[in-house]
Amino acid sequence: MFKIAVVPGDGIGKEVVREGLKVLEKVEELSNVSFDFEEYPFGAEHYLKTGELLPDWALEEFRKTDGIYFGAVGDPRVKPGVLEHGVLLKLRFSLDLYVNLRPVKLYHPSLTPLKGKERIDMVFIRENTEGLYVGSGGFLRKGTPQEVAIQEMVNTRFGVERAVRFAFEYARKTGRKRVTLVDKANVLTYAHDLWERVFEEVSAEYPDIETDHYYVDAMAMKMVRSPEQFDVVVTPNMFGDILTDLGAEIVGGLGIAASGNINPEGTGMFEPVHGSAPDIAGKGIANPIAAILTASLLLEHLGLDKEARAVEEAVKRAISEGKLTPDMGGSLKTSEVGDAVVEALEVVYSEG
Repeated sequence: MFKIAVVPGDGIGKEVVREGLKVLEKVEELSNVSFDFEEYPFGAEHYLKTGELLPDWALEEFRKTDGIYFGAVGDPRVKPGVLEHGVLLKLRFSLDLYVNLRPVKLYHPSLTPLKGKERIDMVFIRENTEGLYVGSGGFLRKGTPQEVAIQEMVNTRFGVERAVRFAFEYARKTGRKRVTLVDKANVLTYAHDLWERVFEEVSAEYPDIETDHYYVDAMAMKMVRSPEQFDVVVTPNMFGDILTDLGAEIVGGLGIAASGNINPEGTGMFEPVHGSAPDIAGKGIANPIAAILTASLLLEHLGLDKEARAVEEAVKRAISEGKLTPDMGGSLKTSEVGDAVVEALEVVYSEG
């Protein structure tokens, strides 16, 4: 029995998580797996009613789970940053979810805006708890013409090494052959010199894995021109944030972008990255594919590789059959896409 905390959150988060749970419940039915889902209310509605964001007691409960299935936070009634910092980032930092894992995979050639590309299949390992996102910095003479704003990039050898090592271990575990480091060491001569030295030292322990290296600007160009050459990519926090959204766009958009925030020695939080999209919330047209692929990542984290592959294959079949929401050129409602994936999942299991 796997204990899973469910936080649907705000906007379309509730709608897409519902479809992901529908798929996970079908996995239970079709395989020898059992889940104990417990839902939590944290998000805009809860905050507006109670003033509470994410209490410490909930964090302690989350530590004891096998995984957290998360929808989205963000609401126009709440000042930007309040929910993101008070719920999402608090989860990442408090639970030390130091790996952000983002697959960039093309499930059908029609989805990419890149001409002539039929295979894109890379996985980003983004360091998730350091860099520019630690909130170190401040203002001097704020609000005056002489204002100074400082934001500090924090990189520790401990933090860099564990992210880099995870990338090599992930490559080895999944049968991938190459790990690429992306940084900007030619300009960030202290912080990213550390990344390059650690990468070189750790890579020596994995002679079976090839390596290469790109500066972030060159990487952005290469991802557009020849994305098929990349396998596993490891990168600091900010660059990972930017490049993974570029990656999502070249394989079909944020509507199919899944992610996992993982502590390999603890739990993990799994969320689609499209946000709460309040402009379409409640209309029944939100794309649930990212949330369903996120459920597949959750299954992989739990060691259920066969089940994870089955869900991914079911998504691939639904896409190839055009059973999609309007944002991807289809005409189905959110729940209908979920139903289509469930139906495809039954076929996948029946084929063995």
